[in-house]
Amino acid sequence: MSVRFKGTELRPVLLEAVANQCHVVLVKDQGVYFLAERGEHRPDGRQKLIVYAVGCNPDVDAFDDWWELARAEFGGDDFGEFFDPRKGVFALILHSANDLEVSATVTHLSLQVVAPMPNGN
Repeated sequence: MSVRFKGTELRPVLLEAVANQCHVVLVKDQGVYFLAERGEHRPDGRQKLIVYAVGCNPDVDAFDDWWELARAEFGGDDFGEFFDPRKGVFALILHSANDLEVSATVTHLSLQVVAPMPNGN
């Protein structure tokens, strides 16, 4: 099992992190999402650029659905994991039309570049 981040939505977050010379952070709490460590904020205090995993957006997906998907893939604890947006799979995402799949075991996170879904979902 894994979660997918659409490259078209992830690239602006990666570019913000590169521009601000900071990390990109994978977060699991109220959903599963990436954001720049130092990003622009909205007037309500929330970060402006956030990309949620498909099916894990509490603003769009039903609570029971996103919560179960996040728990099944990443367990019950909340976390934040920091990555360099200029290296590895993120560099590939920045320079392609691909998506990112993230999966987890008890001890490891795996990130893999994948072709976008044919229907865009």
